[in-house]
Amino acid sequence: MTGQPDQEWGAECTSRGASLGPAILALFLLSPSFSTRALAAGDSVSADMEPYYEWTVKNLAITTPIGGRRGNAARGRLLSTERKKGNCIACHALPIPEAEFPGEIGPPLMGVGKRLSEGEIRLRIVDAKQVNPATIMPGYYRNPKYLKNVKKKFRGKTLLTAQEIEDLVAYLVTLK
Repeated sequence: MTGQPDQEWGAECTSRGASLGPAILALFLLSPSFSTRALAAGDSVSADMEPYYEWTVKNLAITTPIGGRRGNAARGRLLSTERKKGNCIACHALPIPEAEFPGEIGPPLMGVGKRLSEGEIRLRIVDAKQVNPATIMPGYYRNPKYLKNVKKKFRGKTLLTAQEIEDLVAYLVTLK
């Protein structure tokens, strides 16, 4: 089953498309009206953008790394506190003592690597609405082709690159 808005949550879905970008898109990504169907033949990707890589959900997990990338936990830790990118700390408590004033909107991420598999963590970062349709967490790697009301300079981009997704996954799985 392809990732259509009316799909059964947790069913298998596929996403393909064109690329990623800055965290300002979070406001626009909260809309449930999106699709993750493949780009049509002839669609193009700007030269300055990373291609958007296909991802598949099965049993509430994305088991294959996005774009075949290998994550780096140290970069993921930095990204989790970077205000213009991941900024996980804005909503979640993390075991990062130097990060002041962690958020309380989302669940604490201490022990997330013990509670969830790598694939389950990846899905929650890529598109948490696949797990909880009512979440306010933005999808950091949703198909940008189907997003609406996106400022022109951010069109065709996702919030994080495939590499940044994998870096965050690599960090979060270490939190046992």
